[in-house]
Amino acid sequence: MPLDVPQMNSLGFPKPPAETRVVVAMSGGVDSSVVAAMLAEEGYDVVGVTLQLYDHGAALAKKGACCAGVDIHDARRVAEQMNFPHYVLDYENIFKDAVIEEFAESYLGGATPVPCIRCNERVKFKDLLQTARDLDADCMATGHYIRRKSGAVGPELHSAADANRDQSYFLFSTTPEQLAYLRFPLGHLKSKAETRALAAKYGLSVADKPDSQDICFVPDGNYAAVIEKLRPGAAEPGEIVHADGRVLGTHRGVIHYTIGQRRGLGIGGLEDPLYVVKLDVDNSRVVVGPKDMLATRKIPVREINWLGDAPLMSRPEWQVSVKVRSTRPPREAILRPISDTSAEVELLTPEEGVSPGQACVFYDPDSSRIFGGGWIWRGY
Repeated sequence: MPLDVPQMNSLGFPKPPAETRVVVAMSGGVDSSVVAAMLAEEGYDVVGVTLQLYDHGAALAKKGACCAGVDIHDARRVAEQMNFPHYVLDYENIFKDAVIEEFAESYLGGATPVPCIRCNERVKFKDLLQTARDLDADCMATGHYIRRKSGAVGPELHSAADANRDQSYFLFSTTPEQLAYLRFPLGHLKSKAETRALAAKYGLSVADKPDSQDICFVPDGNYAAVIEKLRPGAAEPGEIVHADGRVLGTHRGVIHYTIGQRRGLGIGGLEDPLYVVKLDVDNSRVVVGPKDMLATRKIPVREINWLGDAPLMSRPEWQVSVKVRSTRPPREAILRPISDTSAEVELLTPEEGVSPGQACVFYDPDSSRIFGGGWIWRGY
């Protein structure tokens, strides 16, 4: 007689949900709360984990962030309501060392960092993922809008079904080993309205909770204030200089400016609009110029995480689409590998405001698949 083949459950394991333990990373927002509730209702052995990433007192009254005091409370309420265990882990020191300190150093170096990527890479998908393994979980699930699909060589990372919610830019550094262990139950949803409808269906108190907007440790988007607190005296004043060498004025610190900035330069009265085209940190100079100076065609990229089936160096060049900012659509490009972790990206159409410290994420131009990405490390 043929043996009964166990049926795959919704998370891809050949056993019943009740025998499948899943750790859900719960930020306290509606997305991860829906994931936890959905899996609990399906009968999985759910364990909720919330990370405390920074000081409770400073965060309690702050709305529009994540991993703060009120969010921990919201995550706990969902766990109580859906009847699964919930743990809060103090990752404040890990977060400060792995994310906040580098954020400060990057800004002081004239870069424009993306700390949410580093948080996923160094905290959530590293330390928290290891905690999930320590809890004997079969997998870890998150509320990110991205899809994981089975491919010929292993799990593949794909953009979310809802392009407006897609978080692939922030998850490019997910390694194949991590991808094998992770699950993203919301990636197939067509809109955020569907997520909120599910939250209402489960009766969750967070169903109408606003989405987080700012970087969690940067109140009101004031990066410079955070840097000055972390590095007192960092905002050293200097000159605002035109690309042709003319001194146009003074500034109150390079950390207050970003590549592509036009407003707030304090150099009015000129005929043509000027933009920040370079941050000369060594000489405390903000260099400005006309808009066409922002156009970039070639981008050097390092610390590449490659998710293609064939090795990165197996071809002299790859036809890809790339994103150089999370809010911009992918652009056609040629990826030319230099090593297993570095490459030059040539954009077929020049892009404005490409900045060191941002990510450059690679996409298959013919599908929703993500081929990984790397970090832009200097401008031409």
